[in-house]
Amino acid sequence: MRRFDFAPLNRATIGFDQIADLMDRALSNDVGQPSYPPYNIEKTAADSYRISIAVAGFGEDDLAVEVKENALVVSARKGEDEDGRSFWPRGLATRAFERRYTLADHVRVTGASHADGMLHIDLHREVPEALKPRRIEITSTGPKQTAIEAEAQTVN
Repeated sequence: MRRFDFAPLNRATIGFDQIADLMDRALSNDVGQPSYPPYNIEKTAADSYRISIAVAGFGEDDLAVEVKENALVVSARKGEDEDGRSFWPRGLATRAFERRYTLADHVRVTGASHADGMLHIDLHREVPEALKPRRIEITSTGPKQTAIEAEAQTVN
């Protein structure tokens, strides 16, 4: 496993410790992040995303979607079968899971839906007006403009 020392970065910057933590998490081999259940992350528009998670065998009451401190947490707990059924073999995995996604600043969860064994979570990035690019109008100033016009007249 490769480890990087972010101490020089922390000494030279203020407020960027989240980036160092994110890089550390991304570069480490996180064995705690299982591959179950499978999921897709789709970019649906310029500032919109959709996470689709395969949750076959789980009902809406078994699933929980929460946003905590810039993290989206999706978890599922399957209740016990009340009618006493037993399976042999059991092909559909309905084991409990918890999956975490780190959200960037200004990314908001706009909705979640459950249909056909898929859980769809819609996200949208809402950039505040203060952070959006804005065009600055260029105006001419009096002294420079008159000097340019005077030069143009003497040449002609």
